[in-house]
Parts: sequence; structure tokens; C-alpha cells
Amino acid sequence: MSIFNSIQIILLILLGLATLYILVFSTAGLFYKQQAFTATDKLLKIAVLIPGYQEDEVILEAARSALQQKYPMSLFDVVVIADSFKQDTLDSLRKYPVKVIEVMFDKSTKARALNAAMFSLSEAYDVAVVLDADNIMEPGFLTKISAPIAQGYMAVQGHRTAKNTNNSWAILDAVSEEINNHIFRKGHRVLGLSSAIIGSGMAFNYNYFKSLMLTVTAVGGFDKEIELKMLKQGHKIMYLNNAVVYDEKVQKAEVFGNQRRRWLSAQFHYFRKDILSASLHLITKGNVDYFDKAIQFIQPPRILLLGAVGIFGTLFITVNLLVGNQFLLTGLWIGITSACLLSFSFSIPRSLYNMGTLKALVSLPRGMLTMLISLLKIKGANKKFIHTKHTATSQP
Repeated sequence: MSIFNSIQIILLILLGLATLYILVFSTAGLFYKQQAFTATDKLLKIAVLIPGYQEDEVILEAARSALQQKYPMSLFDVVVIADSFKQDTLDSLRKYPVKVIEVMFDKSTKARALNAAMFSLSEAYDVAVVLDADNIMEPGFLTKISAPIAQGYMAVQGHRTAKNTNNSWAILDAVSEEINNHIFRKGHRVLGLSSAIIGSGMAFNYNYFKSLMLTVTAVGGFDKEIELKMLKQGHKIMYLNNAVVYDEKVQKAEVFGNQRRRWLSAQFHYFRKDILSASLHLITKGNVDYFDKAIQFIQPPRILLLGAVGIFGTLFITVNLLVGNQFLLTGLWIGITSACLLSFSFSIPRSLYNMGTLKALVSLPRGMLTMLISLLKIKGANKKFIHTKHTATSQP
């Protein structure tokens, strides 16, 4: 029984620490209040950068929608960075008042596309807004997200939310996005830490972003690299929950798995790369933001944490009760399981407590298995371009 208890204790520590982390920030997220940014007399000039790789199915909708912003047309440009698009798509794009920059690389990456675009653009912009090719901004997005930049912030993450919830996988992806919004954006801002950025629906001081991107070497997870660089330099990243951009959610299990494999690989890569530097900055400079970000990258995916706590908690509680073993350990398992469930219940918005989400829970075990397989196959995934194919979905 001593070996059995030793295994329990190890798992309790590992899962307990991960659960405590999300419990702290999910609880803090309940107290989030949107910081108000007053409009300035001078509106900023904005470049809306939309890189896309073979995104012929969705790019026309994204470009057309981006032009419908409630922001002076003379003060923003929609820039489509077209990597390997069809000629028909390029011809159609050029019928709109958008800038089309054609690119092609031996190895396509989002970072290379963005760098190529900013190298080509000659206008003096104040703000760079980065979207994915499937993103749809709400009409007031540019007005809202540029306000913190005008007041000195170098980076702002908008509220990316689901454009579609048309099947179980899309719903699970939508729920996952909102959980992360609550924990890593709302919760972090409440406790004075920086918001996490996602890779799209975000804005930067243009000149700072342009210089920062020149230092980026990432194939996958470029947003993780610039996030770490910014926090290391001591910049604070703002979050605007009311600046909404709609994002297409995945609709197939294999896409769900490939997407997570890319994300997990990038996170582990940058954890290994930055954990020592982040620890040193914590000790010598008190840089909690940078250290927290490095620690955040080693946190297990929420869906796997829920599965692990549920499976191991049920197993050990049952065995302990059957054999009359260590009631203290049983109590700890009950506590961790309860804390994990509370964290998730705090983080999921009320709008997603519906029958669609309930039905989607049937796919949750497969989602957990998909995440586990992705975790086992992450080696080298950050060194190659893994493209998430988008399809045309109805605009919200």
C-alpha cells in the first residue's frame, strides 16, 4: 500500500498545483470589470493585417467584413497578405478597396507573412491589428482596440469568440476559447498581470510591433514568442472583453487534434527556452508577469486536466474507500476534484449553458483522447508549418 500511496501523493501534488493555478485565476475572473478608455481627439491610423495561406474560401468574406468598420475609411487600411492564393481569388480581392500583398515562401509561416507585409507598406501607421483569414470584427472593433494603444499600451488582446457552433466539435472549441478568455485574460488582468494573446484579434503599437517581429524566428506559435519578449521587456498586455472578433471554430476531430498539437508543441518549446530566464528575472527584477507566462506554458491543457482529475480522482477515492485507506488522501482527492469542477463552472459563460453544450459533452471523452494523442505527437511540431484549413461559415 505504501507504493500505492506514494503514487497517489505524486499525482495529488501534480494535479493539485495545476488545479490551484486555474482555480485562483478563474475565481479572480469573476471580478473582472472592463477598464474604460476615453476617446482621444486624434484618431490613430490603423493597418488591419490579414495573413492567409490558401484561404480562398474565407478571405473574401473577411475582407468585405473588415471594410464595414465604424471607423473613418481614410484612417484604416485592410491589408490581405496572400500566400498561395488562386488567381481568381486575387482578382476578386482587388475589386475591393484593400491592399493585396502576394507572398510565397519555401516554408510558409505567419511571422514571415507579417514581416513581408510591413516591409512593403510605406504608410505611417500607428496601430497594427492582426487577424486570421476567417476572423470577422464587430463594427466597433477598431475604435475600441485602438484606444489603449493611444494611451500608451504596446499590445491589446481583443475578445475572440466563436463565429460558429454548428456541431459538437465547434461547441467544444468555443467553450475552450471562453474558458481561456476567463482564466488567462480576465483573471490575469484582475490580479494585475498581463493578458495572454492568441495570435489574432489583437492590436499593437505599429512601430514597436514592426521592430519586434524582425526578431521572431518561430515557425509555429509566433504569438508565444512575441508575448514572452514583451513581458521580458516589462510591457503590460491589455485585454478588452468588449472588443469582439468572431473566429471560426474547428468542426472535425482531426483538425481539433492538429491545432492542439501545434499549440502544445509551441508551449513546451518556449517553456524550455524561457523558464530559466524567467526565473532569473523574477528573482533579480521582480518580473512576475514573465515568470507567470513561462509557468503558464507548462500547465496541462484544461481538457486533459479535467479528464485526469476526473479519472484519477474517481479511481483513488473508490479504492481508498473500499480498502479503508488514508481518509486524508481521499479528502484531498475530493477537494481537488471539486476545485477543478468549480474552476470550469466559473469560466464558462452563462450563454454556453444550453442544450447544445450538453449534447457536445458526449464528444468530450473523444476530445480528451485526441488531446492525449496530440500530446504524445508534439515532438518537432513547432518546427513545421501546420495549417488549419478554414471553411465558409455563416457570419454572426
